[in-house]
Amino acid sequence: MTEDGTMQEKPATNDERIDEALLQLAAEGARLTHDAVATISGVSRRTVYRRYPDQVALRKRLWGLLSPPGGMPRNLHDLLAWELRQTFEKFDRQAAVMTVASASPEGRQMRLEMKQERIAAYNAIFGPHTKHLGEDQARKAHAAMQLLCTGLAWREMRDQWDLDGTDAAEASVWAVKVLIAHLDREGAQAFDVPTPR
Repeated sequence: MTEDGTMQEKPATNDERIDEALLQLAAEGARLTHDAVATISGVSRRTVYRRYPDQVALRKRLWGLLSPPGGMPRNLHDLLAWELRQTFEKFDRQAAVMTVASASPEGRQMRLEMKQERIAAYNAIFGPHTKHLGEDQARKAHAAMQLLCTGLAWREMRDQWDLDGTDAAEASVWAVKVLIAHLDREGAQAFDVPTPR
């Protein structure tokens, strides 16, 4: 407490200052470098390197700051029941950063570095509903359903349809459930869908 009786704000830790710098750089669409993080955060370059030894580590930390609470989905029930809503609501709170990060070269690189982990997670949760499909069809089905669970879907529904995170999540959950119901009902013929008139 200060002499005038007001509460003194606790100084940010080095980790908090680094996190803020990463978010600021992402919001600006700037390249994530140790020098840039050190300059913005006021933390020494050496400290930034100690915490994050290379650019992959910097992007992985940024991914952690932007990604769904708890990381990649572990099961379909939780993803559809609450995780997707929490994720899209988090995106709303960081809308400026998410919008730029989803379109920037650094954001693309960050997503590519998480590709194998993402594919494995979504293959595991959607796999029980696509086991009757051929490998190529299952891959297409997983890709379409996973896309509905991403920041790209959130951004398009927000920008083009004025949906907030809660509503965008509801739309995505509905679409994934419809696709899963179709896959479960139609079996191996799931991709034989007639074109609507």
